[in-house]
Amino acid sequence: MRDPYCPVKYDECCSSTLLELLCFLLVVVSGAGAQLRQTRRVLLINDLGMVSSPGFAEVDQAIFSALQNSPYQIELYHESLQLTFFGDEAARLDFRKSLMRKYSQRKPDLIIAAGSASLRFVAESHETMIRDTPVVFCAVLGDISDELNSGLHVTGVLGRLQPEETLKTALHLLPGTKHVVVVGGMGKFDEDWERIAKQAFQKYESQLDFTYLTDLTMPVLLERLRNLPSNTVVYHTSIAQDAAGRRFIDSAQSVPLVANASNAPVFVMDDVDLRAGTVGGSLVNWADDGRVAGDIAARILNGERPEDIPIMRSHNVYMFDGRTLKRWGLKESNLPPGSVILNRQATFWESYKWYVVGGISLILLEAFLIFALLVQRGRRQNAETTLAITNDRFRTAIEAGRFVGWDFNVQAGQNHWFGDLPAMFGIPSETYSADVDEFRKRIHAADFDAVAQAMEKAKQTREPYVAEFRVAREDGEVRWIMAQGKFHYSSDGIPERMLGLAVDITERKLAEQALADMSRRLIQAQEQERVRIARELHDDINQRISTLAIDLNGLGQHPPESAAGLKSCFDEMALRLSDISGELQAISHRLHSSKLEYLGLVAACKGYCKEAVEHKNVNIEFRADGIPSAVPQDVSLTIFRVLQESLQNAIRHSGAQHLTVQLRGLSGELQLIVQDDGVGFDVERAIGNNGIGLIGMRERVSLVKGAISITSQPGAGTEIGVRVPMPATSQSRKTEPNVP
Repeated sequence: MRDPYCPVKYDECCSSTLLELLCFLLVVVSGAGAQLRQTRRVLLINDLGMVSSPGFAEVDQAIFSALQNSPYQIELYHESLQLTFFGDEAARLDFRKSLMRKYSQRKPDLIIAAGSASLRFVAESHETMIRDTPVVFCAVLGDISDELNSGLHVTGVLGRLQPEETLKTALHLLPGTKHVVVVGGMGKFDEDWERIAKQAFQKYESQLDFTYLTDLTMPVLLERLRNLPSNTVVYHTSIAQDAAGRRFIDSAQSVPLVANASNAPVFVMDDVDLRAGTVGGSLVNWADDGRVAGDIAARILNGERPEDIPIMRSHNVYMFDGRTLKRWGLKESNLPPGSVILNRQATFWESYKWYVVGGISLILLEAFLIFALLVQRGRRQNAETTLAITNDRFRTAIEAGRFVGWDFNVQAGQNHWFGDLPAMFGIPSETYSADVDEFRKRIHAADFDAVAQAMEKAKQTREPYVAEFRVAREDGEVRWIMAQGKFHYSSDGIPERMLGLAVDITERKLAEQALADMSRRLIQAQEQERVRIARELHDDINQRISTLAIDLNGLGQHPPESAAGLKSCFDEMALRLSDISGELQAISHRLHSSKLEYLGLVAACKGYCKEAVEHKNVNIEFRADGIPSAVPQDVSLTIFRVLQESLQNAIRHSGAQHLTVQLRGLSGELQLIVQDDGVGFDVERAIGNNGIGLIGMRERVSLVKGAISITSQPGAGTEIGVRVPMPATSQSRKTEPNVP
């Protein structure tokens, strides 16, 4: 609920346009037969505003939907205190005077106060217009006895934040917890959330060490979170503003920053914050509160008195993110009964329990599983990339302010556009009206049929209209847009209007094309890697399993006469099974290193060198010096993959017996040097003969803006050097030299 507006690239025109569109939609939807229906005026006041807060947007949308069921024609007015920007007393007085002037001639029949500050604002009013008007509240926290005793005609939905229940759950999941770090901000909106958490945790201060990080700048806060002691949990309240005065949208900006920086699990207060790597907790659902408040508002408009409608309580739910639970090793069996788990990932036993039958069956199915994981991994990466691109289209376009709304009068064939028309269509003004043929002329000829079919399908099925297409601006430039809309119908089912929004996604389309080009270049390398793994499984693992199966069959037909002989046979076969399992584990590790993800770059590289020494009978000298404790994920993966490829090539092709691996952190960059005493090779000739491994290393390094050098001559060994630039913030902490 509480995502105070951070001025990214929105402007007041964007906010006003969206609010006017929402109110207009309510009038249009309720307008069928409007001549025969009485009008009721509803004034909605909230703390932050729809555009400033995604949480309040959910509340307002739920109220908006509930009011559509009213038998009256609703005139919906929307006002916001905008606490993030205007939190002082003078601003509230100005807002009150403006409100009284604005609605003196259009007195509302009902006032809805969304948020604690909005309810206090209404309760403190002495104006007759407000004192005599029924009031419904929602998204309100804490005790409201003063407001109830103020003489208002009031009822509503009271929110229930439950930090204590979340802390109990955290302690049950992590019984070794000793430290609790409460994270918050210094904005006016942050105060209530931090106060509620502090009150709830007072009784636990004798058992746990509590630290309140609520008065820091964001960079300092994130640095503190990266260096928390072990046995710590983090509880996030709200960061609307930091100590430097910088403003943030809490759930969209502060929460991801906190979750990504923290080296301990992060628990939150409401369902809007369950994102970006947070664990969850006992969460309030603000959209559900808005729906209940909307239903109460409809009852009052139908004649019921607020005093006769009991105050409802917010419905809290234990909600958790399955991927985050797995990341921190938290067991689902320790969650409260009835918990909702989002993004749940099945455990190995749940997924493969029917395959784990006996030693031989286990090995065979593990081999099959590796093939399946390769395919699944590729599909998942493609799906995640597509989803991320789709989500970023709207976010990037809205942040850039490039969106256009339209109101299409189907019967009259007239289209009214408003918004950033100059940027999208090259139209000088921000509003423009023309017939529908004018719109059709602007669609790129290659996309016209697809757009027409999508629109016709939406009209016939009454489903939302969604399309991506190109438009030709008057200056000749071509832009990509994504459009969404919905038809509205008369009582006899005839489409009357279509309302919608379009956003500019040209930059994202260009990024997609670049991504597709890069993907095509890597497909061949991926396929050859799969062939290599398949050959390794077939030529080695499968042959060893077949031999073992033959020996088992012979043992069944001609078992040893003595128990000692039988035990000796079983011991020998168990050893062979263990060797096969170890080979499969090594193959799996080459596909994905869990050490890299959880222990960092140095530990992962050192561990891989150690495994190579144990399994390949070579001598590897590993040294790491000055490596930052926090290396960006893409840089870590690049360095690790280059190390893998370099060692594999040296061991497999060069006949090297001694290798040296140096990992160094210097000023502004990270270096990897791999040397061997093998037979060497002609570098240019190897690349010219389609050396996929060498090409793949160069591609990986170039993606992180690094440089790679390969020095080798026949009979003189090989040296591979990689240099990757590092952000200045990653150089602030160094590790001790690490020599195995």
